[in-house]
Amino acid sequence: MTQTKKRVLFVSSEMSPFLETSPLATVARMLPQALQEQENEIRILVPRFGVINERRNRLHEVVRLSGINISIDDNDNPLIIKVASIPQTKMQVYFLDNEDYFHRKYVFRDEAGKLFDDNDERTIFFCKGVMETVKKLGWAPDIIHCQGWMTSLIPMYLKTIYKDEPVFKNTKVVYSVYSDEDSINLGADFARKASLNSLDDNCMECFSDGSVNSMNIGAVIHSDAVVTNCEEGHRVVEAHIADKIVMRHSDEDAGTQYGTLYEQLLA
Repeated sequence: MTQTKKRVLFVSSEMSPFLETSPLATVARMLPQALQEQENEIRILVPRFGVINERRNRLHEVVRLSGINISIDDNDNPLIIKVASIPQTKMQVYFLDNEDYFHRKYVFRDEAGKLFDDNDERTIFFCKGVMETVKKLGWAPDIIHCQGWMTSLIPMYLKTIYKDEPVFKNTKVVYSVYSDEDSINLGADFARKASLNSLDDNCMECFSDGSVNSMNIGAVIHSDAVVTNCEEGHRVVEAHIADKIVMRHSDEDAGTQYGTLYEQLLA
């Protein structure tokens, strides 16, 4: 199969070497470079959690992209965009930041192990922030590849609220399912907040209990292709992938595998 140059946006909750709490971080680091080495055009967006050291990683604000406000429950939350380069590569990573949501010493739980009460809003802020950042970049991705539950609203937003945006006119979405955070729950009010006062209850029903499983299912329903990274993740979503392009992740020759998946998706 002849490979064509593609614009691929990778979105993940973490990425090595900036933050590593699960196997997702390694895949999020390896995959964009493998695709870039195939002459594709790559962008990467991640949250700027407070545990990421700005000075050591040389993050700096991208003033031309900052200044967006993300509204959640009628509260405006300023979005700050920062950027850093990955050592020994030609790849840049954009970090989505907000003082209230991300300037903490922990990621999703406090020092006692209790989930933060606003993990729901932090997730919504990140997902909507991704869409707004791409709009402001004016960079039309052929594919948005979302990795992990914190990105789970993006496929739905792409197919609903943002479906008429010119920058997303021809965009396909891939969702990678991970299931290593089953203990996380974003609460019963997550679906209402995530609707952004724009989406009806039927659209949000799949996210209703705020669990990682429901987020994975909701993302899969609205995606064009699905990658499962473990047997448990596949089991959770298997009832919803009959009409999808599906791939099981393998670290072996991943660049070729994913390149073929993207070609198939855009064919």
